[in-house]
Amino acid sequence: MIFKAVKGQTSYGEAIGILLLDTFSPFIYGDVGNAASYQYPVRFKRIDGLTVERIFDHDLGFVEKMIAGARELERQGVKAITGDCGFMAIYQKEVKASVNVPVFLSSLLQIPFIAATLPEDAKIGIITANSRSLTPDVFKKIGVKDDPVVIFGLEDSRHFKEAVFDEIGFLDSDRIRQEVVGIAKELTAGNPAVRSILLECSMLPPYGKDVQQAVNLPVYDYLTMIDYVYSSVVKKRFKDAM
Repeated sequence: MIFKAVKGQTSYGEAIGILLLDTFSPFIYGDVGNAASYQYPVRFKRIDGLTVERIFDHDLGFVEKMIAGARELERQGVKAITGDCGFMAIYQKEVKASVNVPVFLSSLLQIPFIAATLPEDAKIGIITANSRSLTPDVFKKIGVKDDPVVIFGLEDSRHFKEAVFDEIGFLDSDRIRQEVVGIAKELTAGNPAVRSILLECSMLPPYGKDVQQAVNLPVYDYLTMIDYVYSSVVKKRFKDAM
């Protein structure tokens, strides 16, 4: 078998490229920004200046930097590009038009799929980092309807806020777990039509199992989406059963 080098590519085998916010928070195991969260190699690219504050303000001034980052990842050989914040939905249209590989920047892109698995009158509960910023415009940017969703946010949860909004430089995963589970219980208790949960924030997958145990519902997050796309761009070969 003959293999050909790609000019300018420095390493090989990273099928998934991930555009990161410019943040000062630890990425624990299970976080989108932690390479150990995956069963396959990934490549990261930080978008300098795109802070949590700017993404929550829907700052469209970073479109060109997002495009440049995506193109760099493509040049380095990735087969698909995602992000580490659901609010990157605001850049989805422009970025996907700028490269020749699949782009799935926001965890919110899973909403149509989740809705298709549920009865017509069912709702999807979204636990987001910031419910005040998760406006209808964010959903419109990715062509997703927001009518089947119920949104609860963590912006007023002390320990999550300190780690994500205030960027104190560390997080207490046990306390944040308690906050996330508490929000999930509140969401489902007040909204019995909710039949699935979507964790919007890239920092929430580590708590998905705890949420599922607490509310006994399917739980989707960034990693469910990334793993799904990976399985489509890197197929495995099945040998005949012995």
